[in-house]
Amino acid sequence: MINRILDEIGAVVKGKDEVIRNVLMALLSEGHVLIEDVPGVGKTTLALAFSKVLGLDYKRVQFTPDVVPSDITGFTMYDKNSGRFRYEKGAAFCNIFLADEINRTSSKTQSALLEVMEEKQATVDGKSHPLPRPFMVIATQNPEGGAGTQRLPHAQLDRFLIKISMGYPDFESELDMVRDRQKTNPLEKAEKVCGIEDILKMQEEAGSVHISEEVMAYMTGLCRRTRGDEMISLGISPRGTLALSRLSLIHI
Repeated sequence: MINRILDEIGAVVKGKDEVIRNVLMALLSEGHVLIEDVPGVGKTTLALAFSKVLGLDYKRVQFTPDVVPSDITGFTMYDKNSGRFRYEKGAAFCNIFLADEINRTSSKTQSALLEVMEEKQATVDGKSHPLPRPFMVIATQNPEGGAGTQRLPHAQLDRFLIKISMGYPDFESELDMVRDRQKTNPLEKAEKVCGIEDILKMQEEAGSVHISEEVMAYMTGLCRRTRGDEMISLGISPRGTLALSRLSLIHI
């Protein structure tokens, strides 16, 4: 099944097999992905291809200065027909949430993702609402220095399992892309390979893999060394150690 998933997504996103594998590994590790790259290299297409091939619900928010936290987490509103307050879900209530150009919005809105990414729930007016499973955030950002961008806070960066770059395709891949899009969109031809239950089962199987004490000690020591290295301004957090251990269980 894994090979079929890679083939179907690879037919849409040309020449990016390593990127596709990394994102799939992050999903099976129940983690989130930050993609830093210039516009137009296929970040949105990648997220759409994953949602279609894996049969997952997908939502996208274009992060701009006017996006507010309630757009992400939802809000309560008064229903005059029932005489009660009703909760309206935000955009985060999906399986794959694409936070496009996340570094163009305010820190207040970015902070709305902290609970969503860590606890996989949204708390509005004192009541917590669990998100669907599986759930993964794919966030994109323009390289630092771009007009209207700002640094992501460390607390948010720490919640991403991996940070990758798409990069420009090679000549043959870009030529194939031009050919494929002369008449049709490859996304329309992408076939569903599995569904939500299959992804949850693969996540469960990945989490049941045994890690020896020696390997756990090595990973823990490796992460701890980064905290005392004078060449590193901020070392790996305990959350990062846990993320490394989860990701090490999967090899695609």
